[in-house]
Amino acid sequence: MSQTINEPMADVRDMYLLHTMFRREFGQLPQLVRAVAPGDTKRSEVLGAHIALLSGLLHLHHEGEDLILWPLLQERGGDEAGAIVPVMEEQHHSIEAANTELARLLPAWRSSARGGREFADALERLLTALLEHMAMEEERILPLAEKHVTAAEWNKMGEHGLAEAPKKDLPVIFGMAMYEGDREVIKAILAEAPLPARLLMPLLAPRLFAKHAKRIHGTATPPRVTR
Repeated sequence: MSQTINEPMADVRDMYLLHTMFRREFGQLPQLVRAVAPGDTKRSEVLGAHIALLSGLLHLHHEGEDLILWPLLQERGGDEAGAIVPVMEEQHHSIEAANTELARLLPAWRSSARGGREFADALERLLTALLEHMAMEEERILPLAEKHVTAAEWNKMGEHGLAEAPKKDLPVIFGMAMYEGDREVIKAILAEAPLPARLLMPLLAPRLFAKHAKRIHGTATPPRVTR
């Protein structure tokens, strides 16, 4: 793609917002699972629903990159993209395998609150793979996307996730992402949303996430991963 193309290029700041959410929420899961007393099914059901939501969001996020971002970078990014995109794809395979293992173990733990050690170990493996991937993506992929992917193309990834994510959970998901989000980035994301969402989300989403966080983390203000 020519650098002189008369079209806005990708604003990748929303990826940092999403990565921050994943780092915070996935980062606390192993400890939260280990703290569940064997047989405490009330707690395992609440936490299990949260884990299922995060697992599904991660799958959708990576599916969008697989379908949209990697082909564009391979086509336009030259040798630099040719060297890093296959690494990203392989990391996605590893993360998906860890996420699939998580999905296999989740129902039994969620319904019985037993087998927590094995389940927490699976969460640790997923977290390790995910943290490595996100760090490399921020260092190597996002600068390429800014140069070679248009804003319209970039936004298709978000549209994919929104179309497939459970609609009833969207306000909580957005509040989860907003919690440590830069105000200007949030404003830019909402600028692409329908008018009702632009008006309601800034008010509704933080309140719903605070309520959700209190159930999951025991506080409406869980530890942040950004300063």
